[in-house]
Parts: sequence; C-alpha cells; structure tokens
Amino acid sequence: MLDILIIGGGPIGIACGLAAQRAGLSFLILEKGCLVNSLYNYPSTMTFFSTSEKLEIGGIPFVTINNKPVRSEALEYYRRVAASNHMPINLFEEVTNVSKADGSYTITTTKGKYEAKNVILSTGFYDIAVNLDIPGEDLPKVQHYYKDPHYYSMQKVVVVGSSNSAIDVALETYRKGAEVTLVIRGNEISSRVKYWVRPDIINRIKEGSITAYFNSNLNAIREHEVDIETPDGMITIPNDFVMAMTGYKPNFDFLKKIGINLSADKFIPQYNPETMETNLPGMYLAGVVVGGLDTHLWFIENSRIHADMIINDIAAKRHYKNKST
Repeated sequence: MLDILIIGGGPIGIACGLAAQRAGLSFLILEKGCLVNSLYNYPSTMTFFSTSEKLEIGGIPFVTINNKPVRSEALEYYRRVAASNHMPINLFEEVTNVSKADGSYTITTTKGKYEAKNVILSTGFYDIAVNLDIPGEDLPKVQHYYKDPHYYSMQKVVVVGSSNSAIDVALETYRKGAEVTLVIRGNEISSRVKYWVRPDIINRIKEGSITAYFNSNLNAIREHEVDIETPDGMITIPNDFVMAMTGYKPNFDFLKKIGINLSADKFIPQYNPETMETNLPGMYLAGVVVGGLDTHLWFIENSRIHADMIINDIAAKRHYKNKST
C-alpha cells in the first residue's frame, strides 16, 4: 500500500511528489493527460506573468535568459524536474473514483486500482470551461481553448472576456490579420491583465484597430453571424469564429462524488488552511483546486507551499502513530 496517491501531474502535483520523496514516503502520481497537461494546453505563444524563480518547485532552479519564462521553457523545466528525480508518474490514466474503507483509500482509474493511506488532489481547474449558455455555443466555430493565432488569419473573430487569456487572444489574432471584436461584460479591461499588455489593448481599442463593446453580452451565435446585446441595443455582426475566453473551473462533480464538502456560493472545498486536509481524513487538496470558482486567487507561485504543508502533516501523523505503537 502506498503512503500517498497524488491525483494530478501538474507543477503542484510534482511538487507534492518531491516533498514526499524527501520525507521518505512511498507515492504515485496519476495524470489523466500528458505531463503538466494544463501547461501543455496553454497557448503556444504564452509568456508567464511570474518570474522563473516563482515557478520553481522543490528548490530546483528554473533557469531562463528571459525576464518572464515562456510556455516551452516551463514544459522543459517541469519535465526535467520529474525525470531527473525519477518521479513515479502514470500518464494518460484518469481517476474515476476514490473510496475509503478500513482507514485507507481505494483509487479506481481507467487502467486499474490502487490502495493508499492518503490522497492528494492536485487537479487544477483548466479542464472544464465555463459556458456562456447561449444559443449556438455548441457550433464548431466556438472555442474555449486557444493555441495559436495563425489559424484565425483574415477571419472575423469575436473574443468574449476581458482578462489575460481574452486580451492575449485579441491582440495576437489581430496581429495575424484577424478582424477582432471584443465583447466585455464590464465597463473596462480587467485590472488583472498583465501590466505590459494592458496599455497595448487599450491603445488598439482607442485607435479602432480592435472593436470593443463594453457593458455588453454575446446573446446568440449562428454559423456566419452573432448577436451582441449592447447598451445601445442588440446588434448583429458577421462572424467566422467565437473565442469564448470565459474562464475554467475545477471538476466540482468529482469532488462532490468522492465526498468533499463544497460551499454553497463559490463551491470552495472544505479544508484546513494549516494542513490542506479536507473534511475527509487523509484526503488533501493542493494548488488552485482549493479556490473553488475563485480560480484567479491561486497560482503556482503561491500554492507550491501546499506541498510541504501536506507532507509535513502526513509525516507528523505517521511519526505520532509509530511512537504510540
């Protein structure tokens, strides 16, 4: 039986593995996609807001010649960390259920079953998009994930949202020749947009290179046009693609299924902020999954400490149990 089963092979899941390794605990990491799957699915042109030092895990230096690392550098860093430390990781193996009996957990996956004394959920939030819930959202031209701007060259693109992902899409596709329209629910560009990007988008809107509708909502999507509800009334514009950059959320159904309590308003999981243990003894949370719908509050840089918090608690309990017996 394993001491720990870690669900999620992202940066924080790997950080938990490194901490467990240092503590001499047996563990296995299960990841339903590729290594650091969420980072892999980030836009190919992405530059991180954080410096490389703040993305480091396990005290292992992240070396880059840039002020801000890019996606490809992060993928290589975390791959090298996992490989050089011989992390036991099963990739492309999805966890379908977790159940507890006789003081341990049975973890069922698409490929088998495992037994562990403790489970760490480090599943992130990037797998499930927040839907618009409007007519036409299921059309193939509507996308919640963005990879590369070239695909949208010379196309009429509507981008929904005002945070980093939406603004990056708007600027990058515009610079590859797309005709870009931003639909923004609020009255301004989000204050969370990267400080070196915010002036760029504001200036492009002011000069008319990118059209922006503030205090507006996308109302309906059809094959060749969309309806936008604006303060001046409903308008219809020609459209080839809709990039619905409306955010993502953790898999709340899975959390509820295995018995973790969630708050009624923002679906924040119940956990002890000093140990990261949930209402289920021996079940821990690590990374952005702890934020519920408030996914903007947690990042690699401020949640990597969860690894040591969790492993210290597990090790302390093991020491107390061994001492008492």
